[in-house]
Amino acid sequence: MSEDRSGPGGGWNHRVAELDGLRMHCGREGGGQPLLLLHGWPEFWWTWHRNIPALEGDFDLIVPDLRGFGDSRPAAAPDGGPAGAAVHAADVLALADSLGLDRFGIVSHDVGAYVAQQIARDRPERVSGLFFFNCPYPGIGRRWTEPEQIREIWYQSFHQMPWAAELVGHDRETCRIYFQGMLRHWSRDPAAFDGQIEAWVDNFMKPGNIEGGFAWYAATHQARMALVRDGAPELAKIAVPSRIYWGRHDPVLRCEWTDRLGDYFEAPEVEIAEDAGHFVHFERPEESNARIAAFFASL
Repeated sequence: MSEDRSGPGGGWNHRVAELDGLRMHCGREGGGQPLLLLHGWPEFWWTWHRNIPALEGDFDLIVPDLRGFGDSRPAAAPDGGPAGAAVHAADVLALADSLGLDRFGIVSHDVGAYVAQQIARDRPERVSGLFFFNCPYPGIGRRWTEPEQIREIWYQSFHQMPWAAELVGHDRETCRIYFQGMLRHWSRDPAAFDGQIEAWVDNFMKPGNIEGGFAWYAATHQARMALVRDGAPELAKIAVPSRIYWGRHDPVLRCEWTDRLGDYFEAPEVEIAEDAGHFVHFERPEESNARIAAFFASL
């Protein structure tokens, strides 16, 4: 284990993979069964820093920044505009190929969960298991816009405004206000990120990082609108072994939405994290780490 892990910079093993049109940054720690840890929004690779030390003794942990997040820098926008789940999935598979990984497990959250599902549908033979925190999936359907939910999804439209990134990134204080507000509101304990926020500000004040995260919402807008218009689609079930650990108090991805997971995953293991909100892996790391380790050991 590296000595100084007080921040995202020092004390970690950083790698940069030169992929087609993308310099993809990741942390890599430990050894053993390979696990990819895929972050959500508003996050970057360091969101897993409370999980890596507990897991690196048994697992080869590959912890990337997704395209446009953190220090993963695309040469240009891919054909078709901002990157959605399919582009991110192709990036992650290319990263795995560059590291010589034929098969791997995936631990994911939020945006990363969309990417993990895309990989599991496109290349199931590559994935040994899927562990999700608060997993957005097609079965949510029209519930995204139920009356009590409207006030929680405002940011998905705001992020598509052409001036949104300029406003949030006006200076460090506006950046701090915005991301601290999101982190506090989505956590069970509003103090969960106390002492951590400057790392988030440092990350999102890097040129292009606010835009990179916001671009996700433009890329996935049509798919969200299709769910709202048409409801939950019928899809073949994901056959990869799957476990979901969902925070009871997540205001944006509600735990009652676990009800249709069985329609989209074969025999998913579902558990509610009773004292957590949106960021279960960060808010309740000990419980999360134990469940990740037990799930992948069982495979």
